[in-house]
Amino acid sequence: MTIELTRPYSPEKHHSHRDVTGGWLRPAVFGAMDGLVSNLALIAGVVGAAGAGRGAVLAGAAGLIAGACSMAAGEYTSVKSQTELMRAEIAVERRELARNPEGEQAELAALYRARGLDDDLARRVAAGLSVDPEQALRVHVREELGVDPDDLPSPYVAAASSFCAFATGALVPLAPFLLGASGLVLAVVVSVLALFGFGAAVALMTARPWWLGGLRQLALGAGAAAVTFGLGHLLGVTVS
Repeated sequence: MTIELTRPYSPEKHHSHRDVTGGWLRPAVFGAMDGLVSNLALIAGVVGAAGAGRGAVLAGAAGLIAGACSMAAGEYTSVKSQTELMRAEIAVERRELARNPEGEQAELAALYRARGLDDDLARRVAAGLSVDPEQALRVHVREELGVDPDDLPSPYVAAASSFCAFATGALVPLAPFLLGASGLVLAVVVSVLALFGFGAAVALMTARPWWLGGLRQLALGAGAAAVTFGLGHLLGVTVS
């Protein structure tokens, strides 16, 4: 029996994936948690040493601005350096493909043989992929460097995400004092809720139990704040 195809076959997409290479999630999560925890710890240390007041507000505001700028600069520099290194290695691969295309094709065939294809099929796949030099470059870069040359992380996205996330996190424990709070209790309550909520949200994004992520982040943040508050209380430094 002969089966005739009346239309070309088109593979269906049964699911989609979220962006995992854009360079925004890690600095955003790290920035928000760092801002919340570090500023809560900083404010707690000042309050533990000298009590709530103008000193806590000044310390929290300085921690927010300095930390956000530092995080953004650090993320920009690190991602920019990483991207420049990737581009340099991609350029090495491009030159090698132009200088020795047969050797690079044989290298690709060997890679597919190592992945389980028989020798003839591996050679044919490598030959087919090597017809277009740009396509061959993309394949070699993905296979050898583990990166997508068309989707390298952006240092600007990383820096902006980190700055905004850190400032948002750092604002949480500072906000009660800006609104006139006279003690640490309200700042701690708000920060505890934010720590748990943000940890739970990140856990849901990464398909983990929300309560586990929330409790883990709460424990880390509360521990850091408690240590700093205790040190400040023991030192008893006066802030004027």
